[in-house]
Amino acid sequence: MAKISSADGRTRSTLQIFIVVGLCCFFYILGAWQRSGFGKGDSIALQITKSSEECNVVPNLSFDTHHGGEVSKIDEAGSKPKVFKPCHARYTDYTPCQDQRRAMAFPRENMNYRERHCPQEEKKLHCLIPAPKGYVTPFPWPKSRDYVPYANAPYKSLTVEKAIQNWVQYEGNVFRFPGGGTQFPQGAEKYIDQLASVIPIANGTVRTLLDTGCGVASLGAYLWSRNVIAMSFAPRDSHEAQVQFALERGVPAVIGVLGTIKVPYPSRAFDMAHCSRCLVPWGANDGMYMMEVDRVLRPGGYWVLSGPPINWEVNYKAWQRPKEELEEEQRKIEEIAKQLCWEKRSQKAEIAIWQKTVDSEACRSRQDDSSIKFCESSDADDVWYKKMEDCITPSPKASVRDLKPFPSRLYAIPPRIASGSVPGVSSETYQDDNKKWKKHVAAYKKINRLLDSGRYRNIMDMNAGLGSFAAAIQSPKLWVMNVMPTIAEKNTLGVIYERGLIGIYHDWCEAFSTYPRTYDLIHANSLFSLYKDKCDAEDILLEMDRILRPEGAVIIRDEVDVLIKVKKLVGGMRWDTKLVDHEDGPLVPEKILIAVKQYWVVDGNTTSTR
Repeated sequence: MAKISSADGRTRSTLQIFIVVGLCCFFYILGAWQRSGFGKGDSIALQITKSSEECNVVPNLSFDTHHGGEVSKIDEAGSKPKVFKPCHARYTDYTPCQDQRRAMAFPRENMNYRERHCPQEEKKLHCLIPAPKGYVTPFPWPKSRDYVPYANAPYKSLTVEKAIQNWVQYEGNVFRFPGGGTQFPQGAEKYIDQLASVIPIANGTVRTLLDTGCGVASLGAYLWSRNVIAMSFAPRDSHEAQVQFALERGVPAVIGVLGTIKVPYPSRAFDMAHCSRCLVPWGANDGMYMMEVDRVLRPGGYWVLSGPPINWEVNYKAWQRPKEELEEEQRKIEEIAKQLCWEKRSQKAEIAIWQKTVDSEACRSRQDDSSIKFCESSDADDVWYKKMEDCITPSPKASVRDLKPFPSRLYAIPPRIASGSVPGVSSETYQDDNKKWKKHVAAYKKINRLLDSGRYRNIMDMNAGLGSFAAAIQSPKLWVMNVMPTIAEKNTLGVIYERGLIGIYHDWCEAFSTYPRTYDLIHANSLFSLYKDKCDAEDILLEMDRILRPEGAVIIRDEVDVLIKVKKLVGGMRWDTKLVDHEDGPLVPEKILIAVKQYWVVDGNTTSTR
């Protein structure tokens, strides 16, 4: 190996090559260990042994020579890291803020008990959530769309309750998802064809979809091949595990409900919103739920309602509901849609489609209804734990007229930036951010060659910024949940949606609204610096461990002193870690911590190599 000179004039290229090659071997070996629904673990054992002999594994990196002043203050060897023990087996599917036992203490009115109710600090679990026995890595996409290993979500209730509706079937050691649904018994493909006869799905105009009460998210699963990405949500259910199934299939989904709190998405975000028998009382509460859909629906976007009360005249007997009740329900929906300036584009059989007007201001100026109430809040994106309101959110005049179809919109200047409505972000800074993240992602792919192999389907970016990481890693093989921390300096989630990506608001001092083991790879850029004085890094790391799959990967980018503290905490968790220099060399104080979560299950203590 070439001689490394002093910090003032060192030769770095050989060391960097050594680091990259060694880490590629590190991830190659770990990649070979990955559990597979195909059960190939035994057949690759010899390959692991052979490849490990051929690799020069990188030793633990020390940054003392590069940043002596900073690192010397932290004595890693002075104390052993705290060891986090496994939680009890009953917590394998624990969702802290949607815990069933806690939920029952809250009012049932307006689904309040199904909303987020997080545990108090003293009641948080400080242990590692175990995977169930027999857990395996899901099948790669697109096979995962149709098959889920039974051991990963061992709940058969839906196979009985929805047996005649073609939702899910149990076959041997897997669940099979035929693509059916209550409102599309002939399959999601034919249902989507019906929608596409009215809605411009094929040309990229419709890219983002909000699916309310998504079931097992078959609509989102089948829209993927048409270049439409769905944000699906449904309430936490004690036995049906619908959102868990969706994520096991590799479909974007979160636990959520239309209740009393605004949904955690920005205004004017979605090109389309959808409800298929989602059981939301759309006409109730003075149309509050339709007004919330209107808030997140971009001007010109579409709302689809299929099932009751649409076409009640024909179906009221089959639905076993009084026709007068259904008639009044549809009348209210039509009335509220008119107030919102939605134009009804189609009603065929049990499917009705409305389109939100592009010029809502002109429409409402022609209305005589003085009872229409407009929201007074100056920030329509301030939604975290904010009460839902029965008022109409005004849309700015310059909002989506310049929104390009996907995929052109991925790198086009988003309208919110072009109009100057995001303080501190110009077209130039946006373009610079894209260049920076293309460079970062290129470096990640050299370190971890599995990144675009199909191994990682569900990816989370915990501090998404402008969404440039997700744009740079964009691939038909994966999707990214872009999380906008509620304490972020700039609220740019609306920009992320204008790029044709999806995301959600969240405060990382609390648990995320998902089941355990639902993400294959987690990316965190400057997240621990952001939350340095807000909450305990230990809690954030335990939450990352909860939502990360066994043998899933982590990439944390931050200042070196922050990462050394994080690395010490992780030393007590079941992660294998490496600290890596910035791609521009060791003189850059920003570093990268890469990790792989070990495979272990209930009552298991070590990584299994099969």
